[in-house]
Amino acid sequence: MPMGHIHEKITFEGTHGRLSGNLQLPDGDVRAGVVLAHCFTCSKSFKVTRNLATGIEDGGYAVLRFDFTGLGESEGEFTDTSVTTYVSDLAAAARYMQKSGFGPCVMVGHSLGGAAALLAAGGVPQVKAVVAVAAPATADHVRHLFSDTHIEEALRRGQVDVTIAGRRFAISAEFFHDLARHSSLDHITALNRPILVVHGTADRIVAIGEGERIFSAAQQPRWFAAIPEADHLFTRQVDADKAARVIVNFLNTVLQPDDR
Repeated sequence: MPMGHIHEKITFEGTHGRLSGNLQLPDGDVRAGVVLAHCFTCSKSFKVTRNLATGIEDGGYAVLRFDFTGLGESEGEFTDTSVTTYVSDLAAAARYMQKSGFGPCVMVGHSLGGAAALLAAGGVPQVKAVVAVAAPATADHVRHLFSDTHIEEALRRGQVDVTIAGRRFAISAEFFHDLARHSSLDHITALNRPILVVHGTADRIVAIGEGERIFSAAQQPRWFAAIPEADHLFTRQVDADKAARVIVNFLNTVLQPDDR
């Protein structure tokens, strides 16, 4: 469908209120739609999210990057969030793209957003493929951000205040209970969608071995792209550009003409 280059702020209904997103439309024909999920406690405005969105848009795809519940400009409280709400928010974003004429679509997720995309895609028929960027194999990997004392306090008091990347967040006991439900790789094996794993070899936050676990659990068709010397946030522009090009090439390969 022919479109002009447009960046539009939009909202759609999420798990606990309206979610805020940026819909990016390329010049010329739109090949398909992409839902882009950010990392844990991040936002749609993080540099890595914006860079990936721009690169994918330049490849001819409509991209929706959005804030999960309780983050960025989206409604809701962060204490109400969990991996399960991430999954629900992703499904809502895919439905928005479908209703807007950009479905079927692809889910692309960075870090915990990638783990959530792998969980969400199986329950959303219009999602034709998944890309996990610097993602852990299972969502419970995020527990490493918290000490045993933090977890014990949350379970005892109902929530705990923690500092992540210099910012304070209230984490609920339900968040930790929910993590325990997401320790299996079975959903990846059963996904039955093309999967691309993109990981930096210098990732010190989520080791590249996590990406290898995703790849090993996935059924064919599957792809793995290791970006030499890239860190977790693809801080160097050249690394973000490489990741975006790999994603676009994957989408061009796996999306059939009827999907575009």
